[in-house]
Amino acid sequence: MLSQHTLQFLTNLSENNNREWFHANRRDYEKSKIEFETLCQTILDGIAQFQENLHNTTVKSCILRINRDIRFSLDKSPYKKYLAAGFGPGGKSSGRVDFYLHIEPNESFLGGGMWSPTSSQLASFRQEIDYNPHIIKGIIEDETFRQYFNEIHGEKVKKMPKGYPINHPDIELLKYKELFFVHKYPNNSVMDANFAGEVIKGCRILKPYLDYINHLFFGDES
Repeated sequence: MLSQHTLQFLTNLSENNNREWFHANRRDYEKSKIEFETLCQTILDGIAQFQENLHNTTVKSCILRINRDIRFSLDKSPYKKYLAAGFGPGGKSSGRVDFYLHIEPNESFLGGGMWSPTSSQLASFRQEIDYNPHIIKGIIEDETFRQYFNEIHGEKVKKMPKGYPINHPDIELLKYKELFFVHKYPNNSVMDANFAGEVIKGCRILKPYLDYINHLFFGDES
């Protein structure tokens, strides 16, 4: 489980985001890193019980580096102010739509879904909504899903996408350019002894939607 130490380290890092401070407090980072790796291993083991192709995935391949890529960013802060992991076949770089866990004081969440799709992927998504809207609506309008993933992140177009009538019955779904569902966890939940189990529960609820997107984009059946 994660302790107050990890959340405090991330708070301190946010306030002192420079290499000198980080190296001076590297022991605190290493302790937080171990806590996060242990949490992610438990989550990975749990997800592997219902998600195919994860049995040979290592926890280290799932965890994102804390160093930021600042080459093309105006923000030159060298470190992320959060810990994160992507759970997919082979780890965070599976190339698929996977489960994403983000740990940040007061901003922790589990999420997943369509994010930054290619033009052809977005076209496929909209075509599927036009032809078979009942499939995705049956997933994301399910009561359990809606209660758990009650926050949507993603850009929407203001006008109706080209090629679809303005009075289309699923106009709001068709407007999405990204459809990423999020469940946030308060700090006390993050530090709870059963937090890994709660995340695994969330992944199980999210799985049908991720399966839908992966099948649509990549032909996955799992």
